Amino acid sequence: MEISGIFTAIVIGIVIGVLGRLVVPGRQRIGVLWTIAVGIVAALIGTALAAAVGVADTDGPDWIEWIIQIGLAAVGVAALDRAKARR
Repeated sequence: MEISGIFTAIVIGIVIGVLGRLVVPGRQRIGVLWTIAVGIVAALIGTALAAAVGVADTDGPDWIEWIIQIGLAAVGVAALDRAKARR
């Protein structure tokens, strides 16, 4: 993986993580770094799922892929918040 690929994954992870956090109602007790980490993981898994379903390469913006990634980030943020709340 090249440096530009790592930088791109971080930037996309930030965007996906923040959008996923906005979808979850209420206040989340996780930090910015956890949000970025959840966003990066959601972006990678969402891309793989979109490719498996066959909607990763479309003409124009890949809206379905983004929706999958944001949904996964929202689930990840909610799960991490719930895990931290139990401590």
